[in-house]
Amino acid sequence: MTEGPGLLLTLFAFAVVIGSLVFVHEYGHYWAGRLFGVKADAFSIGFGKELTGWTDKRGTRWKIAMLPLGGYVQFAGDMGAASQPDPEFERLPEAERSQMFQSKPLWQRAIIVAAGPVTNFAVAIAIFAGFFIGFGQPVTPSVVPEVPANTAAAEIGLQPDDEILAINGNRTETFGAMAREVSIHPAEPVTIAVERAGRELQLQGTLGVRIEQDRFGNEYKLGLLGIPWPQQVMRDVPLWEAPIAATKQTGDVVRLMVTTLGQVFTGRRSVKELGGPLKIAQVSGEQLSLGLYAFIGFIALISINLGFINLLPIPMLDGGHLLMYAVEAVRRKPVGPQAMEWAYRTGFAVVIAFMLLVTFNDLSSFGLF
Repeated sequence: MTEGPGLLLTLFAFAVVIGSLVFVHEYGHYWAGRLFGVKADAFSIGFGKELTGWTDKRGTRWKIAMLPLGGYVQFAGDMGAASQPDPEFERLPEAERSQMFQSKPLWQRAIIVAAGPVTNFAVAIAIFAGFFIGFGQPVTPSVVPEVPANTAAAEIGLQPDDEILAINGNRTETFGAMAREVSIHPAEPVTIAVERAGRELQLQGTLGVRIEQDRFGNEYKLGLLGIPWPQQVMRDVPLWEAPIAATKQTGDVVRLMVTTLGQVFTGRRSVKELGGPLKIAQVSGEQLSLGLYAFIGFIALISINLGFINLLPIPMLDGGHLLMYAVEAVRRKPVGPQAMEWAYRTGFAVVIAFMLLVTFNDLSSFGLF
C-alpha cells in the first residue's frame, strides 16, 4: 500500500476541486440571471460568516464564507439563499421589481435554476472532450477473448469470440463500457445479450465479486465476469465529434450514478458506500498525487456528481425548485406559502440527515468508529 498524500496537499486539492466546481455551478445561475436582467445581491462560495469579499460596480457582493461546502447566488427579491420570495415585492417601484427574480416568467426562472447543474455537466463534457482530442477514445470491441474456467463468465455460458451487446438491456458498445456495467452489479443476477456466429442470444446468470484495493488502501466491491482484457484499441477523435462523444460519456456516468443510487435505496448496495466531503477531500489529494491528468479526470467526475445531486427533486436543491415550478406550471399559480415552507423544512431535514450519514461513513472509513 502506498502512503497517502500529505495533509497540506489533500487540503489544497480539496479546495481546488470544491472551490472551482461550486464557483462554476453558482456562476451558471449568476450568468443565466444576468441574461434575463436579474440583479444578484450576493455571490457566495461557502456558507456562514464572510471571510473576505468585495462589491462590484453592479452592486453584487462577491464573498468567500467560513463553511466551504457549497455556495449560493442571492438574487434581488430573495430573502435568503433558498430563494424565498420577499413579501414586500408588490410595494416596490416597477423599475426595482423588474430586476427581481420573482418578477420573471416561469420559464426564465426555471432556466436560471437549471443553469447551475447544466454548467457542471458542461465542465465535465469539456474535460472529456479535451481528453478525447488529446489522447483518443478507447473503442476496444466488447468481444470475449477467452473464458477461463471457474469464472462467472464460464457459468453464465459465454464463449470465446462472443460479442457482448448489452447487460440488463444497457448497450455495451466497447469493452470498457461492458466492464463498467459489470462493475456495478457485484454478485447480482444479470441478463447478457451476445452475438454468436451471427445469432443473438440471451444468457442469464450471476456475476462474481472482486474486492479491489487501490494503491492508497481504499477498497471497492465490484462485479466480476472473469474474462481478461483484450489489447486496447484507440481511435482519433476529430474536433467536431469530441463534444458529441464527451456528452455520451457524461450520460453514461450519470446512468451509472442512477443505477448505484437505486441499488442503495433498494438495499442491494450498502449505504456505507456513500461518501461525503471528507472522502472527497481524501480522494482529491490521492488523485492529485497521481498526476495532473488523473486529478482533472476526477474533477470531471465530481462535477457530474454535483450536477446530478443538485437535480434531485429535494427542496433546498435546484431539483426541488424545478419541481415547485413544475407544480406551478400545472396549477397555473405558485405553490402556497405554507406548503412552500413545509417543503423547505422537509428538504432541509433531508439534506442535513444525508450530510450526517455520509460524514459518519467518512469518519468510519478513517477508523474513527
